[in-house]
Order: sequence, then C-alpha cells, then structure tokens
Amino acid sequence: MKLDQVKWGIIGCGAVTEVKSGPAFQKVENSELVAVMRRNGALAEDYAKRHHVQKWYDDADALLNDPEVNAVYIATPPGSHKEYALKAAAAGKAVYVEKPMAVNFTECEEMIAACKTAGVPLYVAYYRRAQTRFLKVKELLDNNAIGDVRFVNTSQYRKVSDEVKSGKELPWRLQPALSGGGLFFDLASHTLDMLDFLLGPIKDVQGIASNQAGYYKAEDIVTGTYQFHSGVHGVGSWCFSAFENVDVNEIIGSEGKITFSTFGDDPIVLTTAQGQQEWSFKRPEHVQQPLITTIVEELTGKGGTSPSTGANGARTNWVLDALAKQ
Repeated sequence: MKLDQVKWGIIGCGAVTEVKSGPAFQKVENSELVAVMRRNGALAEDYAKRHHVQKWYDDADALLNDPEVNAVYIATPPGSHKEYALKAAAAGKAVYVEKPMAVNFTECEEMIAACKTAGVPLYVAYYRRAQTRFLKVKELLDNNAIGDVRFVNTSQYRKVSDEVKSGKELPWRLQPALSGGGLFFDLASHTLDMLDFLLGPIKDVQGIASNQAGYYKAEDIVTGTYQFHSGVHGVGSWCFSAFENVDVNEIIGSEGKITFSTFGDDPIVLTTAQGQQEWSFKRPEHVQQPLITTIVEELTGKGGTSPSTGANGARTNWVLDALAKQ
C-alpha cells in the first residue's frame, strides 16, 4: 500500500486519544486526522470540534465506508479490536490498533490473516519501540555495553486503586471480556513487547496467575519465567494489590547491567566495573507521535519502517496468554 497523504479516521475517540495519540495525527508530515467515531454522537462531535476534525460519526461502519479515510486507528478496548480490524481490512484501509492487539493470540492471528488477504498493513500501538528513551537501551545492548546478555528481571507492582476498593462498577481494564484479563494484560503487555524489541522473541514460557486480593475476578498477580530464542532467560513478577508502586527492569550481562522503568521517567542506568552512567529523557508531549511518524513514513514511501507490526503484537499476546494460562 502506497499513499500520498495518510488520512486517518479514529474509531473510539476516548481518553487515550486526547493527548497520547490523537493530536499526533495532525502534527506528523503527510498525515491528517479527517474523521472520528464514538458511539455517543455528542461526545464524538465535541471531540471533533475541540481537535479541529472535519467529520464525526456515531457509527463505525459509516467511518469505515468514508472514501476520504484511508487509514484507521482503532482505539477501543481490546474486546472489539478484531471486529473493527477485520472490517477496516475489508474496506481496504491501513490498520493501526491499540495494545494489547486483541484479547488473545487466536484473535491476533485472525487479524493478521485478514489484513494479509486484503493487502493492507497492520500496526500495533506499542509506541515505546520508537521513543528515544528505549532506543537508548537498544543502542547500549547493540554496542555490547554489558557484554553478553544473560537474563532480564522485571518487577512491576501497584497499589489497588480507591475506585476498585470502593466496589463500584469496574473499569474496562478489569473486565476480561473487554480487556483480555486484568491489569496484567493492559500494563505487562508494554514491558513484554519492549523486551521482544530489545532482546528478540520469546520461545518458552511458564507462568502462574492468581487472584489474591479478591476485589475482582480477573488475575491480580502473575509471575513467570521465559526464555528468548537468543538463549537469554527472563523472570517477571506483576502484582496489582501491593503496598506501593514499583516499576523496574534489569538486563544483566557478563560485563554489567542496564536498569530502566517501563512507565516512569527515572534515568536509564548503566552499571559496569567502571561505575555508573545515567541518561534522562523528556517524555514526548504526544507519546505515540514517534511511532505514528514511522507508520506514516512507511505508508507514504518516505523511507521509514514501523518497528511495531501485527507480527510482534501477536507475539506479545502469545506470551500474555501463556503466562496467564489463557
């Protein structure tokens, strides 16, 4: 698919699109946001007016059949990603879908097959793959800053939110039919995809998932081990009913280690026998803009290639499923 100008339509213009992604479609060269859709028409119209978008819809099919739209960003919860991706592919539109790619690996495979049949590209919003912060970690690894990589250790845990403790209606991220599971699927997917980017695909997985706190039915703790095709080992622990918030990844090698967080802004730290070095990065105003730039460059033939595709998005879903024993 080769486009002169990428004209985007958004399905599901909710909170994630307000700052993280939506404005970036207007700021990237050769890119324009021309239509948005939300089931609540009044909210869709409000979004369109505030973001200076010319058209709005309260029906996804209407947006998908808009001849001006040639690329679709699906920003709904994962439970409807497959449905809209298949429809977008059938309509001949390029597909960019939020993460995780779908509620399970099987749905991801169906999405990949549909896009391949339709001859349209499929991208997934694992936007950290294009951010300078994580590109620095990859640069350090590529330059053998820590020697031969031996293993990676991830610890991510959080307090239970007051909203969940109150017993009111659960957010969609804790409803497996909409999200695939609990917060593990929403948050751990970012880290596991980043490890795929940094260390290559994972080939073997063993995991244990439980619900310890009892605030909802989905898993609230997952621990697991995995091995990458490269031979590197990995250990991960994710808990969402702990006493504090922690987010740390350590990649340990034969000559040092790299420490960094997935969600925080704390520095990347390289530790070797010679001491420590640190690098700090400012978070982009629109965190998805660097990745959207690569997608637009690829679609317009300007030389860029997106680092986040349906293939790697599906791999992350496969690991999520295996760790949570879906």
